[in-house]
Amino acid sequence: MNRQILLIEDNEQNRYLATFLLQARDWQVTHAPDGPTGVQLAEQIQPALILLDIQLPGMDGYAVAQALRRNPDLAAVPIVAVTSYAMPGDRERCLESGCNGYLEKPIDPVTFATDVEAFVPHSDGGERK
Repeated sequence: MNRQILLIEDNEQNRYLATFLLQARDWQVTHAPDGPTGVQLAEQIQPALILLDIQLPGMDGYAVAQALRRNPDLAAVPIVAVTSYAMPGDRERCLESGCNGYLEKPIDPVTFATDVEAFVPHSDGGERK
């Protein structure tokens, strides 16, 4: 099973916490500090899942999700927005941009890894929800 997660996040503290929580569950986490780097790394590493901040330098998360969805090799990779955008309509905008899910910041350290893993497809073709 692919145990690689791409975390596209510009805030170092957020990257550290998410990485710590996911590595504790045996995930390998690759970081991208901005949108363009995230798109490039996704193409290179073919992760099992992409965690995507929306407020990013260079290219916002909506544009990143749209770019990732245009790549047929990444079409099946789940993208989960992890964002502090929590106003009415923000979740819908994330989903319309190509994200499969949405987690609000600040993340809950107790449930974060489980919440993320719920979006990872199983090798049998099924997906946990």
